[in-house]
Amino acid sequence: MSLAIVDSCVNCWACYDVCPSDAIYQSSPHFLIDTKKCTECEGDYAHPQCASICPIEQAILDASGMPVNPYGSLTGIPPELLEDAMQEIQSR
Repeated sequence: MSLAIVDSCVNCWACYDVCPSDAIYQSSPHFLIDTKKCTECEGDYAHPQCASICPIEQAILDASGMPVNPYGSLTGIPPELLEDAMQEIQSR
């Protein structure tokens, strides 16, 4: 059980301080997660803290390669409704 940070990470440091197991470390070219330390926050939080604060959607993956912070997780707008929402905002 472990999460992974992918290349889209921008090294913003948001995830680093919220990891309860100190599994996130700085590497080149982006942060990584120590698979031996990562607990996916089970027993500490309902959701992985790194994914809940990450400003880059789809930058954190679970063990099966699925994003823990998928498109729409920052805005709360499902991807299929994003274009309509943007048009509505721009028409104001």
